[in-house]
Amino acid sequence: MAKVLLGVSGGIAAYKAVEFVRLATGNGHSVRVLMTAAARRFVGPDTFEGILGAPVLTSEFERDPMRGAFPGQPMPDHEPIGHLAVAEAADLYLLAPASANTIAKLATGQADSIVTTAFLACRAPKMIAPAMNDRMYQSAATQDNLATLRSRGVEVIEPGEGSLASKGEYGVGRLPEPAALLERVEATLAEEGGDSEMSGVRVLVTAGGTREAIDPVRFLGNRSSGRMGFALAGAARRRGADVTVIAANVGLESPPGVERIDVEDTGGLAEACRERFPECDLLIMAAAPADFRPVEPSRDKLGRDRGELTISLQPTEDILAGLAASRRPGQTVVGFAAEHGGEAETRARGKLAEKGADLIVLNDVSDPAIGFDSDRNEVTLITAGETERVPVASKAEIAGRILDRVVELNNPGRN
Repeated sequence: MAKVLLGVSGGIAAYKAVEFVRLATGNGHSVRVLMTAAARRFVGPDTFEGILGAPVLTSEFERDPMRGAFPGQPMPDHEPIGHLAVAEAADLYLLAPASANTIAKLATGQADSIVTTAFLACRAPKMIAPAMNDRMYQSAATQDNLATLRSRGVEVIEPGEGSLASKGEYGVGRLPEPAALLERVEATLAEEGGDSEMSGVRVLVTAGGTREAIDPVRFLGNRSSGRMGFALAGAARRRGADVTVIAANVGLESPPGVERIDVEDTGGLAEACRERFPECDLLIMAAAPADFRPVEPSRDKLGRDRGELTISLQPTEDILAGLAASRRPGQTVVGFAAEHGGEAETRARGKLAEKGADLIVLNDVSDPAIGFDSDRNEVTLITAGETERVPVASKAEIAGRILDRVVELNNPGRN
């Protein structure tokens, strides 16, 4: 994955930078951190170092024990100038939070800290995420400085609106949440061709859960949130793929750079899949379509005064099996199996053959702490010749492992 250089300037939002580092490293990125003296008043270098396992640089005059290398990289034989070497090695430089003071320095080309010096020296894409009081952010000076940086090709991640650090104050100036920052970083990396492992691959992902109408108000549905499908769509896009996600009742923001098609019921999901499947190279059916639907949905709302209610159900279309049966050579099909309790793996392996898929992702939903509507999960990857258990991890990490397995299936000699 990418080498991300993170600059941290002084501000209460510096605590969010710690979570950004955790998420970025969890997604496989290699990260180095630079801090201004003011940033150290809010969070200590040891906090970042505990997550990274790499030294944090706080002065342009200090020696870098890693000689400008990122975690996982070999260190150079010579002793380079640390702040120049780490800037040269980076694939992207993110400054978050970016204080009004640091933004002013960047706009005027001042280099009085390792954060600003490395910013000037860095030739990789540069992004800043302003975070400050609303009045400071809205001031003419700050807006002029941001305009100057934009004119020089720096990407500015706009702050959010909400409660500010000063008691009782509300306005624009909140640092976006770490997950949103990481999405923006990964979208920029994808646009720059940072990770092209799946470049040119056309990926179709389904996500969420379908709803089958009982009457104009009520429906049969399930608890699928779409988080796993969206994590897969975002991960594939970051690897360079062209991604379309078909979302069934998903209330999440779309991953950057991903085309989105919204559907409601299983029939709509099936129709959208049939339309897009012939042109895709990889289908990942992470959605949870309803297995049954009412035979005759009521056109009017069913009231309590009707007394006891009996609803006749009929099976819905088996979308995965139908698509797999019609696939052309070269297409890869991945299905999901949400199982509960004993013999889950046996049932999932049966679905692998029954559906005609290349890979089944077994999601045991018996543990209420993971799975549906959670950011974490535990899965088992089942192919014709292998079973791999992926322990509890973030859905972003699991998405990465699923895609790794897909790549291995299509490139058997790959290490």
